[in-house]
Parts: sequence; structure tokens; C-alpha cells
Amino acid sequence: MTNHALPSYLNPEDLGPWGQYLKQIDRVTPHLGGLSRWVETLKRPKRILTVDVPIERDDGSIAHFEGYRVQHNMSRGPGKGGVRFHQDVTLSEVMALSAWMTVKNAAVNVPYGGAKGGIRVDPKTLSRGELQRLTRRYTSEISMIIGPTKDIPAPDVNTNEQVMAWMMDSYSMIEGNLSTGVVTGKPISLGGSLGRREATGRGVFVVGVEAAAKRGVAIKGARVAVQGFGNVGGIAANMFAEAGAKVIAVQDHTGTVVHQGGLDVALLHKHVAEAGGVAGFPGAEAQLDRDAFWGIESDILIPAALEQQITAANAPKIRTKIILEGANGPTTPEADDILNDKDVLIVPDVLANAGGVTVSYFEWVQDFSSFFWTEEEINARLTRIMQDAFKSVWDVAQEKKVSLRTATFILACTRVLQAREVRGLYP
Repeated sequence: MTNHALPSYLNPEDLGPWGQYLKQIDRVTPHLGGLSRWVETLKRPKRILTVDVPIERDDGSIAHFEGYRVQHNMSRGPGKGGVRFHQDVTLSEVMALSAWMTVKNAAVNVPYGGAKGGIRVDPKTLSRGELQRLTRRYTSEISMIIGPTKDIPAPDVNTNEQVMAWMMDSYSMIEGNLSTGVVTGKPISLGGSLGRREATGRGVFVVGVEAAAKRGVAIKGARVAVQGFGNVGGIAANMFAEAGAKVIAVQDHTGTVVHQGGLDVALLHKHVAEAGGVAGFPGAEAQLDRDAFWGIESDILIPAALEQQITAANAPKIRTKIILEGANGPTTPEADDILNDKDVLIVPDVLANAGGVTVSYFEWVQDFSSFFWTEEEINARLTRIMQDAFKSVWDVAQEKKVSLRTATFILACTRVLQAREVRGLYP
């Protein structure tokens, strides 16, 4: 990696996901022309807030948790990005996720900057009451930098509509008025948008269809392998199955299930709801260990779990034609190179999973106007935006002879830095 002026709060020996993002910026810099004089803007988050989140546990003890909200770049609009509750959350991770949100929002051309938040906690160890207290205290601690025109949180790993409802209510109590637009991914009854829950998975499917057409892969009968069977992987699996593809393998935190003739996705969802994971699904013909998943031959592979899942260690085993990155940052730069050499088409996270933030944008617009669209209208608008974004990225990739990831970064970073340049520096 190019030498960077690193902030004092990161460990230069282990930059984590932020280091992965910096490598991606290094790769795009030669393609930015005169705008490259502004590229350091992309290597420094605009604002980082680290907060202590104390709560009273049900047993009367006091517990403290580490929380973050990072606003990476807001040249094109207010910050936008999810909040994750996970025991392995780090500042490096939240910084990288916020930066990828900057790129993602610019790639699909919605008027947002990038932001992200997180609390270092395993939510499974909390009662519902403790989770609510944690959410409300975290919201109060970051309330001075979020808002409908400042920074709009949304669900991410281990957060959902209920957590967003608590965040919205807490912020509204602090402000003294109902503020539905402060978060997206809310329940429909509180100004949420139809189609939001399925949006990320739907976006993965839409760009998957476009990528398959470019690679000459017919969706009907295509073999699909999915890592992660939650809100992204599960929805994408549904849509590919409905389109006639065969979902031959699914992996989650409990195990890997395989059926070469195609898993019954609807029955698998029922099993997961009852058992808590895919392991033990009776409709599978095989249960594999974790590493064996990457060696399963497929036409389309969808990593939709956590970051840094595809590495230099397992990339050589992968036998697929197309990778659709449903998760954020699932492929390391070293793995990228290995897969590109194998002629695997990778549709990057900053394009493939942008459906969620696109419908979050629709939700935000609907909240401001208090006028709500039908689900058909939302899905049609989402499909059009994702198709247009894929075409724009594909055209850049062909023109510059670069990967789709680098092409997405070229398109997005150009938009961000053009906004930065025309705005100038204040004061």
C-alpha cells in the first residue's frame, strides 16, 4: 500500500478494513485526472464521534459500551449510513463502512454523503429492555451530529425496524417535535417505506440479472451460492429462485447446506426461523464445513455476511462466474486480483448492495413530503436506478479497461471530488 499520513488513533501495523479502503483509493487515484489534487479528502473522515454508552442492566448493575458515529464525506449531501450492533465493531471498521457509503451513494447518484455508526456489543446478551436502553442512550450521545438534514442513520448488522423506531422516538423527544426523517428503515406505521426491507436484496438481484446478461449466463437454471441468509442474502435467494435459478448452497453462522438440485428456499426460511440458522435443514443433501463452501462450483456467488470473507487464502478455491457482493467489503484487494486473473466478474458492494440506501432515500423524500408511494412505484424506481448505475459503471470499465470495482470508484469519486472542488474550502 502507498504510504499514507495515518491518524494517530489507528494502528499502522493493522489498519483493518480502513486499510482495505485506502488500497481501493490508491487504485482509483490515477484515473481522477485534475481532481486527484483533492484525493486526500477521501482518506480522512470529516468527523468521528466516539461515545460511552452506559446502561442499567436488568439486575441493577451498570454496563458501559463503546459507540461510534463516523461521517466520512458530506460534499454531496447529508451523511447516510447504518448502525450496527456487534461485539467486533471497531473504529477502523466504522470508518471504512462510512467511506464505502460515500462511494455507494455517489455511485447510484443519490444526494447523500457517507456515514456509519456502531456499538461494540453482542445484542444477543441483552434483554429487550436492555437493548432499548442501549439504543436510546446511544441516540442521545450522537444526537448533536445527526438529523434529517445532517446525518440519517439506518439499520445494519443486528439492528432492525424496532431499533430505528427507538432511535427516531429518542431523537424526537430531544428535539421536542416528531422527526420521522432522522432515520430510515423504520416501521411503516412511523413513516417507513414500502419495499425498504427487501430493497438491498432486490438491488443485488437486479444488478445480478444485468451482470449475467453481460456474461451470457441464463438466470433460469443458474446455480447460485449464498453466504449469509439474513435480510440481504435471504431476499436475494428468494428472487433468484423465483426467477428460475437453483440456489444450490447457503452458508450462515451455523453451517453450510447444499443441494445440487436446488434448495427449497421457502422451506429453508421456515427452518431458519425455527432453528436459528441453516444447520440441520432436512431438505439438504449435504452439510459442509465452513471452508468447503468456497469450493462449491456455481454460476453466481453472493457473499452477503460480513466483510473480509473472501481472502487470498480462499480465493483460489472459488469456482464461479459472477460474484455479487451483498455484504460490505467481503473481498480483500489481494483476493480481488486473484479472482480478476481467473476472469470472475465481481459486482462490487458499493454498487451491488446499494438498493438499500436507494430506497432509504425514497423513504427520506416521502417523510419530508408526507406523501407515500406504492410498493410497485418504489420497486420500479429502484430497478431503474440500479440498472442505470450498472450501465454507467460497465461503460466506464470498458472504456478504461478496469474492473467493475475500480470503475465504480472512478465514477463515484469523480462525483464526490467535483462537488468538493466546486464548493471550495471554507473559510
